[in-house]
Amino acid sequence: MRIARFTTDEDPRFGLVGEDDGRPMIAVVAGDPLYAGISLTGEKVPLDDVRLLAPVIPRSKVIGIGKNYAAHAAEMGGEAPTTPLVFLKPNTSVVGPGDPIVLPAGSTEVHHEGELAVVIGRICKDVSPEDAAKVIFGYTIANDVTERSFQSGDGQWWRAKGSDTFCPLGPWIETNLDPADVSIRTTVGDDLRQDGRTSDMIHRIPDLVAHVTASMTLLPGDVILTGTPEGVGPLTPGDEVSVTIEGIGTLTNRVVSSE
Repeated sequence: MRIARFTTDEDPRFGLVGEDDGRPMIAVVAGDPLYAGISLTGEKVPLDDVRLLAPVIPRSKVIGIGKNYAAHAAEMGGEAPTTPLVFLKPNTSVVGPGDPIVLPAGSTEVHHEGELAVVIGRICKDVSPEDAAKVIFGYTIANDVTERSFQSGDGQWWRAKGSDTFCPLGPWIETNLDPADVSIRTTVGDDLRQDGRTSDMIHRIPDLVAHVTASMTLLPGDVILTGTPEGVGPLTPGDEVSVTIEGIGTLTNRVVSSE
């Protein structure tokens, strides 16, 4: 099931993405799928007639996992950590499909990082790897946009990872996905930058959920970014960056300058 959050120039609504006579459609639902359950309203809207929004605005946090692919750790000039490298992105960094990635003032080296994102479906703490699937609502696509000069200069990653618009999510949540071995591809224009598979993760998704929840409570709608394959690279104003994950779809955003 694919659950989208969308607008037709009205308040945001949720719907189920599918087809009607071969035409992509959204079946509108009442309620919030993460907090109150949903029911079909009977209304259908052509997918081409809506503006897709970030499928979830995390209630409290986005958790990032750094250097979770060995080849990416190597391209960054180091070895992969033996335990997950965890950081936080604020929910104010989240934007949706088609929204601009705004390069902040003073930035000199902003990179894309295409990633599989895990959407948490219930309040959870101290979850075992064996029970991780029970707390996962579904999966979406993320671009963990990162400013490298901020990252190296600040010591802390609050600006480098948490600047406004630095967490595009979308285009929807896929609830029926086996994430063990799917492809992740990132393109900038016609240039293929990243071409990896989730099977190359060092720390698997059940272990990430267990590691994070050993220290902090996760809430419905919280998101875990699971790391990026090798091939990260620069973004400049005017670029169009797309992240495609097998079994989910494509998340596309255009890059603009704040100045």
